[in-house]
Amino acid sequence: MDIDGVLNPYAASTCPTGYSEYQLFPDDPEPHRLCVQHGAWLAELSNTFDIAWASAWGCMAHELLGPILGIERFPFVPMPPIPFPPAEKVPAIDSYVGARPAAWLDDLIGDEAHAWATSRTHPTLLLAVDPALGWTRNEVEQLLTWAHSLRSR
Repeated sequence: MDIDGVLNPYAASTCPTGYSEYQLFPDDPEPHRLCVQHGAWLAELSNTFDIAWASAWGCMAHELLGPILGIERFPFVPMPPIPFPPAEKVPAIDSYVGARPAAWLDDLIGDEAHAWATSRTHPTLLLAVDPALGWTRNEVEQLLTWAHSLRSR
């Protein structure tokens, strides 16, 4: 799961309803918008999925998000040095998920990610999140439905 654009709807013109603004990085003048409800959704999904952060936040994800969202520590996918183009996430995620089903939530899912997903022999779900809206309950339901369909096979 990505963070910026997914948990942090950075493209919204104002702080969305249900979100609060936090100054998480001292050198970043832009606040991060987070919704505490996302912590409950992550906890719910962690009963079905092995959640990992696929973000340049890396090991800082838990230290910054854990206290706000009240979530357990999730592993992170090692990313290339920042800044990096979104296409460079694909090899990192491919290496991390290996030979198992994978669902990927990100606001920047490009052609390379789609090509990767269709080339895999294991079930793969890509969910593009609108960075002006952030993660919604609709995506949670899509993930749960997808996981249920895998168990039904």
